[in-house]
Formats: sequence, structure tokens, C-alpha cells
Amino acid sequence: MLAKRLLAFSIGALLSSAAAGADYVYTPPILGVAAGGVLVDEIKDGFNGTEGPLGYSDGSLLFTETNANKIIRIAPDDTVSTFLDKSNGANGLALAPDGSIVAVQTLKTQVGVVYPADKKQTLAADYQGTPFQRPNDLVRASSGGIYFTDSGTRPSKETPNPPPSHPGVFYISPIGDVKQLATDIERPNGIQLSKDEKTLYVANTPGEHVLAYDIAADGTIQNRRNFAKLAGWRQGEDGKWSGGADGLALDDEGRLYVASNAGVEVFSEKGDALGVIPIPKKPQNLAFSGPNKNVLYVVGRGSAYKIPLLARGISTRAK
Repeated sequence: MLAKRLLAFSIGALLSSAAAGADYVYTPPILGVAAGGVLVDEIKDGFNGTEGPLGYSDGSLLFTETNANKIIRIAPDDTVSTFLDKSNGANGLALAPDGSIVAVQTLKTQVGVVYPADKKQTLAADYQGTPFQRPNDLVRASSGGIYFTDSGTRPSKETPNPPPSHPGVFYISPIGDVKQLATDIERPNGIQLSKDEKTLYVANTPGEHVLAYDIAADGTIQNRRNFAKLAGWRQGEDGKWSGGADGLALDDEGRLYVASNAGVEVFSEKGDALGVIPIPKKPQNLAFSGPNKNVLYVVGRGSAYKIPLLARGISTRAK
């Protein structure tokens, strides 16, 4: 009886909020992932660029305020502070076992260690003499190898006629060799490893699917396939179709979380759609953190949100 009353109260509260025009968003129930009716809680808005979230070793969240050339820290109590100034336009982040932070960087385009200061170094700035164009996201394997995407160039107000775009997926081996793994993805964006590190996931922003590849012993990839069909696949105001796939995250059961036009889409290890968590603004990237790693942080369009979940982030690596 008490459970029924609580359910009725929750539904009534949701309806009342909607009727009053309140800008609150709640999770739907997703088995093993999210309890229904959990608030998608905005921590702060007004950031100048929101990308690259990473669960830090102290339970806080780090993310990149790319346009402000900073890395921001959100403490478990939601306190917001600057973690690192002058990040060289850091975008995606990864954490090494020694505590150093590796970033793809967009001002002087490169991949390298940005923190701590005494360990700063460039790991790769070009492929066979050709500079990277727009390093976007990365994930670090337990071997020490680093997979990252370069989304290429796009016209903008500042650069209406950019150089020809050469997007790609790259790999920096544990001994520092740089390999180009894929050149046939229109706009590679988020990148993630499966829990067993045998599969590489890549978000292709204009595409209808998240892509998957098998990983060979030498770190190279093969057997490209459509892994998960996006609910966010839709036609934009410009008439172009896009799934809007951006950042990717993994939980400890191997489920994949995708920031897309629809919100946060959740998929099983087999690519089955499990549900969509709505976000007030279109999300750009996401990561698990918190003392128990059961809080999903979502950033995008200048805002940062947190969502307590039933699921927990992957336990065998930082991201």
C-alpha cells in the first residue's frame, strides 16, 4: 500500500511539474540502469564549451571547458573549481595509472600529457608528417595504448572555407608508434573500449549507428560493423540527417551509453536498445564518477548535469 501511495505521489508530482511548465527532467525506469523518476540534476550552466568528462581518482569529475582553455573539476558535493588553466584547448581526457592526465588538444593539435606539469609531454602531433586537424576524443587501453579520433575540418563562421577534411581513427602504441586505423568514417567523434578491450566503439556523428570493430593483438582494428541503431537519428533544420552521436561511456556490466540527439541512449553489450535518458540540452559527452562511481555526469551546450543510477561505471579502468 505504501509503495502504491509513493508511486501515485511521484506520478502526481511529475504531472504537476509538467502542468506548471517547470523545466525538470526525470529518468525513465531502465532495468539495471536507472530507477524511474530520478531527477536529471543541473549542477551549473554557462560554461564556455563542455567536453571530455573523466571520473577522477578522488571521486570528482573533470571535464574540459575547451573554449576557455581550462579543465574544470566538480567535487562530489557539486563544488565547481578550475583544475587546470592553459590546457592547450584540451578536449577528451584519459587517466593513466600514475595519475597523469592525457588529453587530445585542439589549439596546437596534438595528443599528450597535460597534467601534472612535470610530466607534460607530446605523444603524437602528426601522422607521417601530416598534422592532426581536430583531435576529438580518446580512450586508454590497459596496455598503455591510446585510441583517439580526429574529426577533421568543418566550415564555421570563423573559417567558412577550411582545408579539406581528413577525419580518422588513430592508435598510439605503448611504445609510441602512431598508426592510422580508419579513414572511412565521415565524422568520428566519441571512442570507447568494451570491458574486455576486444572491441572498439566509435561514434560517427552524422550516422545512424554507433560503429564497432574487433581489436587485433597489435592494437589494429578490423571487421567494421553497425553496433547500435540510434533513436536520435533525425533530420535537422538544415535538411541533413544525423544521429548526433558524440561521447561514449561504459558501465561495469559492459553496457554502452551514447550522447545523441535523443539524450543518453543505453545499449546492451550486444547492441540492443535498453532505453533513453532525456537531457534538458543536447548532450555532448558523459562519464561515471562519484565515490561509488554510480553517478553519471553529462555535459553539453554549456551545462553540466548529474544523474544517480543503479548502474556503476567500469571498475577495471578510469574510463
